[in-house]
Amino acid sequence: MTVTADGSAPAGETGDASVIKRSWHEPERFGAIFDAYFTEIHRYVARRLDVHVADDIAAETFHAAFRQRRSYDLSRDNARPWLYGIATNMIGRHRRDEVRKLRALERLPADRGADEEEEERIANRVSAYGARERLAKAIAALPAGQRDVLMLIVLAELTQEQVAKALDVPPGTVSSRLNRARRRLRKALGGTNPLQDEEKTR
Repeated sequence: MTVTADGSAPAGETGDASVIKRSWHEPERFGAIFDAYFTEIHRYVARRLDVHVADDIAAETFHAAFRQRRSYDLSRDNARPWLYGIATNMIGRHRRDEVRKLRALERLPADRGADEEEEERIANRVSAYGARERLAKAIAALPAGQRDVLMLIVLAELTQEQVAKALDVPPGTVSSRLNRARRRLRKALGGTNPLQDEEKTR
């Protein structure tokens, strides 16, 4: 995101960090963060849960971010991982809904008609290799921490470093969770590689 308020930023602070710091005393400036990221956060929530709850959860994410803005690490010029971390925490309160959605995907017939685009979003980067039902079942069975890492990398397209920042865990934990998730999914799919970009680290 580019700062456009007055074209300048305090020394050592750029981009989102500058906007967030200014919002401490000028709350309306936080609207720039909302405008820059709401659509993609909403899309991420809708993919993991349901489009019908995405409005509320995305709004809650930005409300929480606004309340927490004074604790934002100003050394991070990009707020995207921070917002995805908050959204993931919000999604955590709806774990049963996410598992229910994955179970429903597991049971969908091959011809999904109008619902196909919605459900294919997961498969865009997670290849089912003709085993969509097994993949959905395997993702639903993943421990929450592994599923969060997988979805942040696959759906949000965050790097492993960004996921570590989003979830506030060491990079090694992200790598470990991702590797375990890969192994579980590969086993569920009979040995095929469940990730099209297996070594995505950017």
